[in-house]
Amino acid sequence: MYAIIKTGGKQYRVAEGDVITIEKLEAAAEESVTFDEVLTVVNDGDVKVGAPLVDGAKVTGKVLEHGKAKKILVFKYKAKSNYRRRQGHRQPFTKVRIESIQA
Repeated sequence: MYAIIKTGGKQYRVAEGDVITIEKLEAAAEESVTFDEVLTVVNDGDVKVGAPLVDGAKVTGKVLEHGKAKKILVFKYKAKSNYRRRQGHRQPFTKVRIESIQA
């Protein structure tokens, strides 16, 4: 059984027991979270596709940790004008273990 959920502007294919890295949530560590935006649920060949969401479906998970991704460098450069800007960015994330899928 798996589901496709939407969170943080992205879509994720999740099954029970999966650990996913998503955009940062405002939930404390070891807290339970519920994803109500379920787009599709597949259970042994029985496919439920929402329009746009599946009615009554929800996915629950447990927050494992919060963190920041590796640093990326953003470098702006314009030739022949002595314009250079260097900036770093670390995207915050949340790791969540999927515990149950109700459809």
